[in-house]
Amino acid sequence: MRRLLIAGAATVALGLSAAAVASQTPRNETFRMLQLFGDTLAVIEQAYVVPVDNKKLIEAALAGMMTALDPHSNYLAPDGYGDLQERTSGEYSGVGLTITTEGGLVKVISPMDDGPAAKAGVQAGDVISAIDGQNAAGLTVSEVSEKLRGAIGTSVNVTFLRDGEEPLEVTLVREVITVDSVTGRVEGEFGYLRVATFNENTSRELTEAIDRIKAENPAVRGYVLDLRNNGGGLLSAAIEVSDAFLERGEIVSQRGRSADQIERYAARPGDLTGGLPVVVLINYGSASASEIVAGALQDQERATLVGLTSFGKGSVQTVIPLGGGRDGALSITTARYYTPSGRSIQKIGIEPDLEVARTEAEGRIVSRSSFIYSEAAYATALDASIGAERRGAHTPREAPGPDYDEDADYQLQRALDVLRAQGDLTRLAAAPEGIVVTEPTVEIETAALEDTTEE
Repeated sequence: MRRLLIAGAATVALGLSAAAVASQTPRNETFRMLQLFGDTLAVIEQAYVVPVDNKKLIEAALAGMMTALDPHSNYLAPDGYGDLQERTSGEYSGVGLTITTEGGLVKVISPMDDGPAAKAGVQAGDVISAIDGQNAAGLTVSEVSEKLRGAIGTSVNVTFLRDGEEPLEVTLVREVITVDSVTGRVEGEFGYLRVATFNENTSRELTEAIDRIKAENPAVRGYVLDLRNNGGGLLSAAIEVSDAFLERGEIVSQRGRSADQIERYAARPGDLTGGLPVVVLINYGSASASEIVAGALQDQERATLVGLTSFGKGSVQTVIPLGGGRDGALSITTARYYTPSGRSIQKIGIEPDLEVARTEAEGRIVSRSSFIYSEAAYATALDASIGAERRGAHTPREAPGPDYDEDADYQLQRALDVLRAQGDLTRLAAAPEGIVVTEPTVEIETAALEDTTEE
């Protein structure tokens, strides 16, 4: 009787009547598989070696169902749904990581600025292999998040794996992660704006940062907008940030399953910088909302992009509460993003106008296709739908040599050089001595970047 009730309840939830099931083969098959689910749950409940928690099993089944769709669709248990709401509001307790999962591995999309993980040296692309001595393989994003979060001041031991290096074992002390979405400062004759994430406060904080820079240096000549290792956030915040630098034109469009499911977002008059030159910094940790901003400003010829090709997450997730949130929520992919020129971000990313690696190690990552950290590396990722592909392994246009000071920010220095050239790359000063420079249209051997690496 129990399994019949389970199957029946699932059928009602999907809106399947007996008449519809009988007349439509696909729904009939769905009904049969729901019965199979009920049968399986009943067998586990009756025959498994120890008593089981049915709620836990069903939540795991829901998580598995969503994982089969793509890397960014997932089931959020009630606690996880509450965590999501906290993160988008700009403050929560944890270690400061944006993570995703693929093939049973949980990977870091980006460490959050000044969070415990960033301070410990965790980088985009690192794989979480163990938490408090327990293997993390096979855990969902929600399960890993639950283990990483906890009371302020408590610690968690995490082991990270990184290409070509020994495992990184660190003890992270949980903090209140107050996400300062935007910070700004004067860099000589220019303004520097760092956007770490896109949340409810981003637009207001960006306006305040620009106002502070103008007050400190009324003669400011341009701005660097730093989106490196920004894993994304709210679509509305990405649109507002793009709008801050644009007077008119499309910012982004999103297209769903059917031809009529298209939404377009356009800029309103009012450029907060007064039309001054802008350079946007991106890298492979720049994802989603970051790529919307970078793509919009590049396509509208409003900014020059410097750095490395972005992550390539061009899909839209809609959060749908279940039972008013009492039963958690589904974060499900409902559309793809497109830049104003019609480029799909998905699996491709945004290519910079001037390709520059920050360090020699970053240059090696780009030179090895199998280790490029991007959406394209995920087996279940949606395709771009436009027939284009992400560029494969190649030597970056510029990369620091082995003697370059790794604490120096070479990408930022080149961004400032571009501003001095007023965005005209043909007038850009030559790279300084000690920088590996290749012709942008020529593939060369990567030995120059790999000679100093011990494998």
